[in-house]
Amino acid sequence: MVSETISNFIHDIIDEDIAGGLKERIHTRFPPEPNGYLHIGSAKAIWINYSTAMKYGGLFNLRYDDTNPVREDDEYVKSIEEDLTWLGAIPNGGIYYGSDYFDQCYEYAVKLIKDSKAYVCDLSPDELREYRGTLTQPGKESPYRNRCVEENLDLFERMKNGEFPDGSKTLRAKIDMASPNMNMRDPAIYRIVRAHHHRQGDKWCIYPLYDFAHPIQDAIEGITHSLCSLEFENHRPLYDWVVNNIDFEKKPHQYEFARLNITHTVMSKRYLRELVETGRVDGWDDPRMPTLCALRRRGYTPASILEFVKRAGVAKSNSLVDLKLLEYCIREELNAAAPRRMAVTEPLKVVITNYPQDQEEYFSISNNPVDPQSGVREVPFTRELYIEKSDFAEVPPPKFQRLKLGGEVRLMGSYIIKCNEVIKDANNEIIELRCTCDLEAKNAMPLDGRKVKGTIHWVSAKYAVDASVMLYDNLFTLENVNDIPEGKNYLDFLNPNSLTVLKDCKLEPSLKDAKPGDKFQFVRMGYFCKDSKNTNAFNRIVTLKDSFKV
Repeated sequence: MVSETISNFIHDIIDEDIAGGLKERIHTRFPPEPNGYLHIGSAKAIWINYSTAMKYGGLFNLRYDDTNPVREDDEYVKSIEEDLTWLGAIPNGGIYYGSDYFDQCYEYAVKLIKDSKAYVCDLSPDELREYRGTLTQPGKESPYRNRCVEENLDLFERMKNGEFPDGSKTLRAKIDMASPNMNMRDPAIYRIVRAHHHRQGDKWCIYPLYDFAHPIQDAIEGITHSLCSLEFENHRPLYDWVVNNIDFEKKPHQYEFARLNITHTVMSKRYLRELVETGRVDGWDDPRMPTLCALRRRGYTPASILEFVKRAGVAKSNSLVDLKLLEYCIREELNAAAPRRMAVTEPLKVVITNYPQDQEEYFSISNNPVDPQSGVREVPFTRELYIEKSDFAEVPPPKFQRLKLGGEVRLMGSYIIKCNEVIKDANNEIIELRCTCDLEAKNAMPLDGRKVKGTIHWVSAKYAVDASVMLYDNLFTLENVNDIPEGKNYLDFLNPNSLTVLKDCKLEPSLKDAKPGDKFQFVRMGYFCKDSKNTNAFNRIVTLKDSFKV
């Protein structure tokens, strides 16, 4: 995990707290709800909380926000810890579950009732919305707001004991129905939900709501700075109300930062789940998805993701970050680190007619010109080869420097060849090129001094490894999927060309032993990763170049 970071407004706040006499060890947390897989926006929250704790020699907790049993599952619990481990964000403060504090949350709710600061309300969900008011009109007090303490205690215990139907009653904080902040208009802090909990089983049929449980969990764990995204800014007064009215000795405080919004991408778990459940993508780890498991499968590295988050910055106002910045970060890393390999994705057969049929030889080709220490590999050369279809043009456009009829080109690291004949099938499609090679110009300049400008990659037909290559594009055609035109749905902007599968590609033999997750630069083609799900398939991580400027 990259912990080094430039100072930001959160660090400025902490510096001021320390200067003002704060003696406690800085303590942060990441509180994901285990109802889906983490996405790259989660990586920002992880990085901010983790790197902040590390900068000040503090503690970082992982706490599962499992207060809503309806969609939570152990599958998501395991995936979240796996993603944190992959990113390198080791929770040195411990791993916790919000559900571990249910008994304490219940006791604190009872305390609020005894202090006349909470009451049981019988309003239906529709009535609650009606009584809440609007942004311009104050809410109305519930007819049950002034129940006596004894009645509220009795009703709340009976709620816990399962005597009432789901949704028939709520426990509400008694605050201010005329507050300009609608979150303070007697918010519900407990509701009745009969659902099996992944850890607590069927012990509870009432569950605390996030806005009530979260500050309690922070206070119990000794969190000093509760760092969360900007959509919780209006919830901060309720956070403080809970902390202050339960009378915690050490009071955590909430601070908000702008969430990560990326072009051509959705971050809503609801949307991501819909894409998975409707089969529009190949699961949570589909390489087109913004989930961390999908980015890992596609070939992105923890360092590239964290560098992207770092470059995107920590701010107080929302903005839209160009997806090309993420691509730049992985491209920059892999340019230095990825071994080079030759792969022909749309093969066209080439027969070298003056090369002996039974002859074979090997050429030493650099593994990575950027890294001399990476050494070389031996690549077999035979009479029959494959080149890219796009590297030959029967009628070449202007300035075409690849192979054409009667023209010459260098095969990377080996011979210069000349195309003498084009073989076509019954449909007039080119199926084979007959060429000759300059046997005197083996990986060298021609003896007669002629200049050959073009260089193309190739693969021996005899030793080629068959594979599929998956080419990915943006999942959505709309740049800002958070700003959907009126009358449209986000699904209206799904890119029908977000995945192109190239079958029967021909790869150099060294790729035969590639393991899932291994990354390469396919020369002249882009950066690729061996897929972890499909046998003999490689995912394009990113193209070789783009026009993005940092």
